[in-house]
Amino acid sequence: MKKAMIGTLIAAVVGIAGVGSASAAQPSHDQNARQDCRTYSSVTRCGQVQLNDKQRACVASAVQQGMTERRATVECSAFA
Repeated sequence: MKKAMIGTLIAAVVGIAGVGSASAAQPSHDQNARQDCRTYSSVTRCGQVQLNDKQRACVASAVQQGMTERRATVECSAFA
């Protein structure tokens, strides 16, 4: 019983430390604070996103199917 409690405590401490280190590894968003940044599907885009014809068609299709334009713009710029 005591070993299980110690193991749980160690796992909790490691988990908390992992959360802190993960946030420390993230880039500073101070430089992007003034920009319009959004993240979807682990992809971040800031400011106005330049799209090619294929990506614009992807956005139009996704919006027609119910996705927000902001999300469609980010996802189509990354995956189309």
